[in-house]
Amino acid sequence: MEEQEAIGRRIKRRRLALGMPQADLGVAIGTSQGWVSKVEKGRIELDRAALISGIAAALHCHPNDLIDRPYAGTAPDNQWQMAAASILRELRRYDLTPVFDGTPRASGALWQDMKRLHRLRDAAANVAVLRSLPDLLREARALGEVSSGHEREEAFGVYAVCCKFAHTAAHALGHPELVAMSCERAIWAARLSGDPVLPAVADWMRMWDMWATADWEDALALADKALDGIATPYERGDALAVRAWGALQLRAAVSAARASNGAEAAHRLALAREASEQDGPGREPVEDRHSLTFSAGNVTLHEISVALEMGDQGEALRLNKRADSAELAALPKSRQGHHRMDLARAWLWDGDRDRALRELRKAEGLAPQLVRNHPIARSTLRQIVYAERRSTREQLRGMSARFHLDDQGLFH
Repeated sequence: MEEQEAIGRRIKRRRLALGMPQADLGVAIGTSQGWVSKVEKGRIELDRAALISGIAAALHCHPNDLIDRPYAGTAPDNQWQMAAASILRELRRYDLTPVFDGTPRASGALWQDMKRLHRLRDAAANVAVLRSLPDLLREARALGEVSSGHEREEAFGVYAVCCKFAHTAAHALGHPELVAMSCERAIWAARLSGDPVLPAVADWMRMWDMWATADWEDALALADKALDGIATPYERGDALAVRAWGALQLRAAVSAARASNGAEAAHRLALAREASEQDGPGREPVEDRHSLTFSAGNVTLHEISVALEMGDQGEALRLNKRADSAELAALPKSRQGHHRMDLARAWLWDGDRDRALRELRKAEGLAPQLVRNHPIARSTLRQIVYAERRSTREQLRGMSARFHLDDQGLFH
């Protein structure tokens, strides 16, 4: 419970530094002074990303400042930060002459490396992804410097997708500087890539970053801008545009749910479902060069997640019961791990701690790096532990009373 209490202390320290009364913070996030007081004392668990982001936005700080990410681990656990620093160095010198020995490979060979990163990303092997990126970013940038025409555009396409991999891993591990810079560089490279869909993918990344500051309406506006940019290829049935369209609608659905706009969230989910039907099993396979995980199964996972964002764990569990298990099993481990985290939270809210713990164990087994570093997974586990301790304590209190041990001060 120390982590929960520490989060409360950080909130209080930040609030006092701003000279903000508890009542004012409560108004800013739509709760009461009493609720804020309980959070600051560690008596209420912050188990929704929207709630953490909302408090951080009201206190004008990053959510990681409150939950103390990245989390401290053993020396091997922290090795990824060296790779992150190397990536940041490459991203900072994006407009300088690349430092690369020898001749860069052709873009086709670099795209083959993107497939390997895609597999690592799907397995939630975020540390392995980060370790691969400094050299790839350097080589892609060098190719862009020495080539021209389509080959130069492809080099910047590779650079942009490398930034996307860095962005995903940085979110999972809790590195806000790398999150921000990789998104900025992805936007820059996407514009130089000649790829008509890649700028929309970069906007999809930006939407994710807007969640940290609880800018739900801005995220929806950005989604509509990106969707408008790929409307023509989407209507034509271009496979990559269909995937980007669907992925943007799913991110818009979560944004709407976090803004407590259930009708808009449902509308976006319906549009994503339409896109998934276009991208169905009868379609000729197309290489997913943008590394967007979009499918009918992913729409189902987002429907469950949106129900939880709206605070309806019963609907989330009903949707999961009706879900096509084969579609869910076909999803990458990273997405399945997120799904199991959602189910753990749903069962916990529904009062079944045993089922919640089983789902959390499954999540950890599927994607250990992701789950152990995820604030919601940690919050869920803390709640299970606390509830078990409290239950055991009450049972022992009752038994002690029956054994007439009350006078020995065991529970004081």
